[in-house]
Amino acid sequence: MAHVKARDDANADVPFDVEGGSMIERFLFSHRKSIVFICAMITALLGWQALNIRLNASYENMIPTDHPYIQNYFSNKSSLAQEYQGNVVRIVVENTKGSIFDPDYIEVLKQLNDATFLTEGIDRQFMKSVWTPGTRWSEVTENGFASGPVMPDTYDGSPASLQELQGNILRANIVGQLVANDFRSTIILAPLLDKDSQTGQPLDYGKLSERLENLRAKFEKDGIRIHITGFAKVVGDLIDGLLQMLLFFAGAIVIATVLMYWYTRCLRSTFLVVACSLIAVVWQLGLLPLGGYILDPYSILVPFLVFAIGMSHGAQKMNGVMQDIGRGMPKLHAARQTFRRLFVAGFTALMCDAVGFAVLLMIQIRVIQDLAIMASIGVAILTFTNLILLPVLLSYTGVDAAAARRSLRDETAVLSGNGEKNAVWRFLDLFTRRNWATVAIAVSAVLAVGGWYESHKLQIGDLDPGAPELRPDSRYNQDNAYLISKYNMSSDVLVAMVKTTPGTCAAYDSLLRMDSMEAALRKVPGVTGTTSLASMSRRMLIALNEGNLKWFDLTPNQLTLNQMTSMVPVDLVGRNCEQTPVAISLADHKAATLERVVATVESFRAQDTPNSKLMLAAGNGGIEAATNIVVKETSRTMLLWVYGAVILLCFITFRSWQAVVCAVVPLIVTSVLGEALMVHLGIGVKVATLPVIALGVGIGVDYALYVLSIVLVALRAGMSLSTAYYQALLFTGKVVMLTGFTLALGVATWAFSPIKFQADMGVMLAFMFLWNMLGALVLLPALAYFLLPRHRRAESTGQLKRAVHGA
Repeated sequence: MAHVKARDDANADVPFDVEGGSMIERFLFSHRKSIVFICAMITALLGWQALNIRLNASYENMIPTDHPYIQNYFSNKSSLAQEYQGNVVRIVVENTKGSIFDPDYIEVLKQLNDATFLTEGIDRQFMKSVWTPGTRWSEVTENGFASGPVMPDTYDGSPASLQELQGNILRANIVGQLVANDFRSTIILAPLLDKDSQTGQPLDYGKLSERLENLRAKFEKDGIRIHITGFAKVVGDLIDGLLQMLLFFAGAIVIATVLMYWYTRCLRSTFLVVACSLIAVVWQLGLLPLGGYILDPYSILVPFLVFAIGMSHGAQKMNGVMQDIGRGMPKLHAARQTFRRLFVAGFTALMCDAVGFAVLLMIQIRVIQDLAIMASIGVAILTFTNLILLPVLLSYTGVDAAAARRSLRDETAVLSGNGEKNAVWRFLDLFTRRNWATVAIAVSAVLAVGGWYESHKLQIGDLDPGAPELRPDSRYNQDNAYLISKYNMSSDVLVAMVKTTPGTCAAYDSLLRMDSMEAALRKVPGVTGTTSLASMSRRMLIALNEGNLKWFDLTPNQLTLNQMTSMVPVDLVGRNCEQTPVAISLADHKAATLERVVATVESFRAQDTPNSKLMLAAGNGGIEAATNIVVKETSRTMLLWVYGAVILLCFITFRSWQAVVCAVVPLIVTSVLGEALMVHLGIGVKVATLPVIALGVGIGVDYALYVLSIVLVALRAGMSLSTAYYQALLFTGKVVMLTGFTLALGVATWAFSPIKFQADMGVMLAFMFLWNMLGALVLLPALAYFLLPRHRRAESTGQLKRAVHGA
């Protein structure tokens, strides 16, 4: 074989085998111009395609469609009132200067009601307010039943018509539902369509939120205050905050770039590392519209995660090329040498990342599955842009000569006997010795046990009222707090359904079970009220008996029950009197609240008969409860699959169970501590946090593999663990430290974001970056002391250098 010898700073010959390396290496570096040209064309094409990407959300994509609760919901959806189907906007119109019985207020309410009716995306057929004709009152008089619209047909703003309106509201029993308990506000209930009626495309929540804000700006004036709640408004506010989120993303990228340049003092290599990571993001964003995918507010972090992973791998490639050029190698040989040394470790790490995200596919929620596909595509692209394109580009540009010499300063001085290890390297080297290794493992074990104990408090779902993705003092959460404080029905409703044979929904036994369940539910913390055919039948029985409260009960007379059923709102009966809902209003949709309510309803399912079956669940609370159950059932399984894949890939790479333990144990400690941190921060496991949990494993593997691969090569060459670890620190370890601190500092700035979701994820990511870095630099060598074979110290500097830097 032909060899090329390059002189390094220590005056030792470092041979490079030009004809060596894998077939992939030889092919790639023989076609460098073609690779650069193809990548440039792909970048231009996908960059143009990325302009077509849409930011939106889909309510149904958030639903676990295979869960029994959701299947029950879909099978009975057509007979459920729109307000019980979850995707509803509530517009609360408040009179800050008095009661609603004010002609000026009623006029503003009418205008807003009409404007809302004409707003694109509103399901007009099922809209409700005191101004809609479907909102009616009924009563029993000496002449029989009488009824009419809540808003009098003869309303003219006079005191007499206002008094009539007040009487109608009281007779309609909508206080606490459409009218506030203190009579200072009313609700316009606006169910939403799934698709835009004009274009047939999925409803654009960003545009809908903008329309609602325009209504707010138009009608919110002196004495009138508008409060808006609902899933669509949460998504809209997140989309509105996108610019602020992107500014923080850009800030993190700038910080990473500045610190990378501070470390390298080489502008061209810094630019290439950042550029290749951004190219991967461009490719990812360009492929999404081609595959019919959209970015939603919960997957907006994925492009940055891809960038972060790319920076980690790119910095390793750049550092390897820089060191080899510092030893005197030509830039082409240095790029090939780095590719040869680090491709396997980098490819394995990226496969671990990809598998970590791909495992999210097992969670049967469309938005999570789409996120998993997006992230896996991004990681797969990094295999090309950062493991192949970056070394090829560096083979053309090389690095600054002074920067290359600077990168070898510490190593050259120590190996020549003219210097000492710096303080940080000396400290880290302590963990390759028995006493310090024992302390490191003991401390890690204590932290892991403590974190494991604390992680048992980790909850599934939201832990805060309103929209936890937004700050507590955000306009949305203030609006939601107002709604909860003034109404019996909040924006969170869980609906149970009683399915009977056609025409028997008012059977006495069925109503009695509903009535008992309502009584039990009203005692559950977090339940603000219930509505069902049973409770309505109680009120109707009073009406049939001249308002005598002694009749507030369910009569066992079936003919009477059937008569009352014919007079209750159709929303409580359903089609053919075969399905009736039990609407449970909740103070919030916290995980604990939903669990208590679901457990209470489930306890009554034991009373099911062939003719009457109790089913869950509809309403936004029921859908979220089902989502929480799916996440809870699969999140642990997902994590086990992630670790199983990581262990398998590490074993294939290292062929040593001891090396696998050294790589994986630090990841486990970080995962456990990360869950404990989530408990401390009040963050639940849900759609938004699952990718970060998966990323924690992936980034940790990146760090561990780059350090461990050098340690193993050096140990097999006969070096002591201390020498092998020192070589790993000089070659890949310092880049692990650089990327760990750089990325952690960048995302830590997100804590100041006005979007709480981004702030929480910033804290979580910063923790993951730092603790995975510490695990790779502290716990890994400590475990290696007890697990990896110990060899004698390398006999010569040349042997040491050939082992680590040679072919």
